[in-house]
Amino acid sequence: MTSFYHFPTNLNTFFHLAGAMTDVFDKETRSRIMSKIRSKNTKPELFLRKELWGRNLRYRLHKRDARNADIVFAKKKVAVFVDGDFWHGYNWKKLGKTPPKKFWQAKIRRNMKRDKKTTQELESNGWVVLRFWEHDILEDVDACADVVEKTLKTAPNF
Repeated sequence: MTSFYHFPTNLNTFFHLAGAMTDVFDKETRSRIMSKIRSKNTKPELFLRKELWGRNLRYRLHKRDARNADIVFAKKKVAVFVDGDFWHGYNWKKLGKTPPKKFWQAKIRRNMKRDKKTTQELESNGWVVLRFWEHDILEDVDACADVVEKTLKTAPNF
């Protein structure tokens, strides 16, 4: 299914446009567009999963006991999260990519706080938590998969 909405791939362009004018969509249309943004099975997540599967590393997806980590190696208690640069606040202040609306800024701050809490809870329960930024996976999925593989080799079985 193809969408007729086009969003700039360059975030600087996106924020420039968003800051320069009001929303071009009505509230219902904007809500429908935003509801299409996936939180599971994103491209970076699929790239990493494909690389791990190709290395014969078998995993589960979004297990509740691992706080819905994107990729879970339950026997080794390793939880892998793939964090989107925008939604999880990758250097958004430092890079000047601050979202234009206070609502989005608050949402991203909550996401960052939840990520930290999730990591602490898992680690306190004996899990090894790996978090990868989407840009790291897209730039070098092999290096990210190497980190996962090395972690699995050194983690004890449970």
